[in-house]
Amino acid sequence: MAENGRVFVRGISSEHFGLREFRQQQRAAPRVRTAGTVVDDESVGHSGGSEHSDEWWALGPGDESFLTQNLQVHFEELLPGGSNGGHAHQNEATFYILEGEGYDVHDGERYDWEQDDLVIVNTDSVHRHFNRSATKRALALAIKAKSSWMFLGLIQQGNSGPFSAKGYGPREDWSALLTPGGERKKTVVRKSDTSWETTRDGRVRIITSPERTDARTNSIDVYQQEIPVGSRSAKHWHMADEVLYVNSGTGASLHWDVEAEFAERYYAHVAEEPTRWEFGAGDVLYIPQNTVHQHVNTGTAPLVFVSGQNRLFKYLGYDAVKYVLDAPEFSGRTAVAAAR
Repeated sequence: MAENGRVFVRGISSEHFGLREFRQQQRAAPRVRTAGTVVDDESVGHSGGSEHSDEWWALGPGDESFLTQNLQVHFEELLPGGSNGGHAHQNEATFYILEGEGYDVHDGERYDWEQDDLVIVNTDSVHRHFNRSATKRALALAIKAKSSWMFLGLIQQGNSGPFSAKGYGPREDWSALLTPGGERKKTVVRKSDTSWETTRDGRVRIITSPERTDARTNSIDVYQQEIPVGSRSAKHWHMADEVLYVNSGTGASLHWDVEAEFAERYYAHVAEEPTRWEFGAGDVLYIPQNTVHQHVNTGTAPLVFVSGQNRLFKYLGYDAVKYVLDAPEFSGRTAVAAAR
């Protein structure tokens, strides 16, 4: 945590072994950030902005009340013909293109993108975003798991520029430390690279997941979902927390909090009644860790949203999903597990 600056990692402390009060405080925080909410306007501790771009945060570890540091969400706007500043960080980042068309330059290579593509900034990449249009803005939703790198001490980052430190030898190839073959994977997952599927969770378009080995990301799993008028998603339960950005439509998210009983083993107790969180287009919805949840379309048009999760949970042994109730569209179909 930086004093009087940007919070990269939030500390957790307690006078007691149990963290019940801390968890209750997090659970009590509002879970919907309405469209236009700015929790950080990039005035402190950021390096990627320019006079031709704007960046504002919707979710991160510096928030009060503190919700999560597994997922950080911000918006990146590029003015017509503009770009942000070239910079680098060790953590990956994913950018879902909400509006416009443009290109990125990563480590000297150009990657073009357009609306509904997902751009992946891979680990240890010097990168910059450019708007191709001379008349229209470009807007992207950034979802990243930056704190995962920070916890591991991978904190070397900064603006592009000449090397000035004294007492060090000549340049060496940093990429020698990266997993071989990563450079052959997709930096841009195009909308045409994906397809809609009817799964237990409903109609989804899986963009990145552990099963999708052609995409150059190891940290963020992204899918898009469409819920028809009068319908709902599955009621399901997974350990990872999750963030949703609402592309269009209106809805409500029902959350059944889960408490643990420590007997001869872990047991779960699910709340008898859910909390209800209303949302609309442009809103960001947060679903805490270890929460049973379900989304309902309450409007007169399809509800469409983009979901992001930190993949680290799956690597830590939490890669299962319990389906309490399948989506109506799945009834009678051969089982296709949603990529969670």
